[in-house]
Amino acid sequence: MDDDTLSTPRIAFVCVQNAGRSQMATAFAEEETDERTLDVEILTGGTHPEDEVHDVVVSAMAELGIDISGRNPRKITTDELISCDYVATMGCSTLDVSEAESKVEVRDWDLDDPHGESIEGVREIRDEIHERVSDLFDEIESERRV
Repeated sequence: MDDDTLSTPRIAFVCVQNAGRSQMATAFAEEETDERTLDVEILTGGTHPEDEVHDVVVSAMAELGIDISGRNPRKITTDELISCDYVATMGCSTLDVSEAESKVEVRDWDLDDPHGESIEGVREIRDEIHERVSDLFDEIESERRV
């Protein structure tokens, strides 16, 4: 095994506003890290962050017992992104992180934006994000066992 395989993986969840999808993904990733006792560094941010996480997103996550009400959207930098092993964009990122520039594996999840959606719509988006985060952690966990 080389040193990269043994290092702590860094994952970034990114969207434009960092007020919905990427915040949900980050919260689910934090849960996965705790449940699986994996050493993973998680970053989140947006290219044009909002002032606060969308209320409907906070409500949808609270239904699962996850409190994201105190989270603050933040700007993410290209330097942060190219330091990651995985970058998951939510389908709206304007960042251009070329794999040729770094070791980053970029995935565009192409998810609907929860902003302005009904709680039912946000639940669907939330559940899809939960599944994608879980799948990503399955992949990371299997790579760590190699």
